[in-house]
Amino acid sequence: MTLLVTLLLLVTAGSALVLQNALMLEARTVSGSIWVALWLNSAVGLVVLSVTALAVDGPEAFARLASGRWWIFLVPGLLGTLFVFASLTGYAQVGATLTISALVASQVVAGLGFDTLRGTSVAPLQILGLVLLVVGVALVIGARS
Repeated sequence: MTLLVTLLLLVTAGSALVLQNALMLEARTVSGSIWVALWLNSAVGLVVLSVTALAVDGPEAFARLASGRWWIFLVPGLLGTLFVFASLTGYAQVGATLTISALVASQVVAGLGFDTLRGTSVAPLQILGLVLLVVGVALVIGARS
């Protein structure tokens, strides 16, 4: 996959996150429950991913996963649910702009930590970009006051 295609995929996913949360906020309003909105998000994802995984990789991939330390692979699902819960809560409480700003900044900070732990070099301009991003979030928060 080329860099351009990867960046387009990331931009599309980032933009889709805004729509996803807006629609989930509506599902929360209609159902009266944040948990039902989260369930709907996970249920649809599970069905789509199950059908796709079975069609592309077959049941053997699931068998290999089950033969290992499968319990550790439950953690990403819990973290993903936390992310969606926090996003939906943020949209309802502080709006899309602050929610997305805080999420992006925290992801970049965590990404920097992850890269550092893996031994990936981090350029000074990347750190400057991170600082500017965090300052930008502070400005978004300050504008709400």
